[in-house]
Amino acid sequence: MATTETIAAPRATGRALGPVRSCLLVVEGHWAWYKRNWKATAISSVGLQVFYLLAMGVGFGSQIRSTTMLGGHSYLVYVAPALLAAGAVQNAAGEGTFPVLGSFKWHKIYYAVTATPITSDQVVAGQFVWMALRMLSSGAVYLAFAAAIGAIISPGALLSLLFAVLCGMAFASPVVAYAATVEGEGGGFNVIFRFIVVPMTLFSGTMFPITQLPAWLRPLAWVTPLWHGTELARGAALNTLSFWPAIGHVLYLLAMFVVGALIARAKFRARLAS
Repeated sequence: MATTETIAAPRATGRALGPVRSCLLVVEGHWAWYKRNWKATAISSVGLQVFYLLAMGVGFGSQIRSTTMLGGHSYLVYVAPALLAAGAVQNAAGEGTFPVLGSFKWHKIYYAVTATPITSDQVVAGQFVWMALRMLSSGAVYLAFAAAIGAIISPGALLSLLFAVLCGMAFASPVVAYAATVEGEGGGFNVIFRFIVVPMTLFSGTMFPITQLPAWLRPLAWVTPLWHGTELARGAALNTLSFWPAIGHVLYLLAMFVVGALIARAKFRARLAS
């Protein structure tokens, strides 16, 4: 006979919740759903990265000779850290679109949460923390698989994981800000997936150096978060990361995240106050 799990109501303490505690409660709410439904997202969050690695690194890569363009490494080793960053961006798009819209429009979870002492700002913070944890866990599983097939050659790949999460969050914040403004059924999200995520994955240095692109097209790659994330992740994994370029990449990604997060905060405030 099916059983229904009950969650005890929190005991009153007479004290207002602090911002950190409130943020963690939002994260806990996401986790309560995810631990029962993780199988529904396993393929999209981890499986696709693994399939890309097998297809491009092992399959296609078997036809590519090691050259100076690849730093003297096999194509599998060259592409593995870049696909880690690309996977974080893809997860950011997945987590920042329909789940956010659904929490406003269909399930109204955000409205229920802000009916408690938790504020809209804390909802946004919890959303971002949860997304970062999802990217971190998915990336860790991918790295473990990549190491098992010989795609990881140095401990610097662990730093690549942090860079990939930063890259994903830089892309996630403007996506979440946009999702908070959507009133329809989310048809506009197709533009993000088809005309931003896919071209960015193909032409931001993930599969090949952007020096192979026409000169007029390279500046478009430079402004994408994935190019910066790829440069960081690949440099850390292959031990070719230079200090000042790395600082520039990190600052760019941090700036993109902060601007997007501030816009998202304003959009959440406006929508949840209506």
